[in-house]
Amino acid sequence: MQARILIIEDVREMADLIRLYLQKEGVEATISDSAEDALQEFERQRFDLVVLDINLPGMDGFEFLQRIRHTSSVPVIIVSARDADEDMILGLGIGADEFVTKPFSPKVLVARVRAMLRRTTDLKASPNSIRFGDFLLDIDGYLLKKGGEKIPLSSKEFEVLAYLATHAGKALSPDTIYADVWRNQFGDITAVAVYVQRLRRKIEADPAAPQFIETVHGMGYRFNAEALHA
Repeated sequence: MQARILIIEDVREMADLIRLYLQKEGVEATISDSAEDALQEFERQRFDLVVLDINLPGMDGFEFLQRIRHTSSVPVIIVSARDADEDMILGLGIGADEFVTKPFSPKVLVARVRAMLRRTTDLKASPNSIRFGDFLLDIDGYLLKKGGEKIPLSSKEFEVLAYLATHAGKALSPDTIYADVWRNQFGDITAVAVYVQRLRRKIEADPAAPQFIETVHGMGYRFNAEALHA
């Protein structure tokens, strides 16, 4: 598994432990002990995934996540000693893909990293880009654009949209979407409807009457093949 990961963690012992386990998987890991330093690293190089602590000196992890989501759909796994439901809901709501509570098993964290990177690799085996309406879905760049402007998407939002768009014209059940996108790990099938609603709010002129992600009553969802551009 060849990948480059950014670890944002101000407790050096914890950061070194995570990096050690990732290096055993052949992953190149960079450590930042503050969100400010991490933003600079983001400008210097491209990362395939971010492991993000919330409690950081200065800017916290939530603000960091909000900032990078304006320009990047990179997968983000939050690791935090804060286990309140409100923190988890906030983190996932502003664009995190996983929320892992400390203390955690490094082996479990690496398993989640591996699964997330595998999904990203699978997506990049799809067509390089898909055009629909005024949008360009850049598979290689892992981003969505509308008229040249980047539309902020979380990694999971991007994966759901890419999955639907690459299966345009086919009615897909929530079970099928969940099995292929989430791979039946670390989630619940109800998440499919949640992510579809999030996507509709971002790409549909009228989310209540969608022209791209259609509801197939009694079945699930279908991406409108007629919306695709050759």
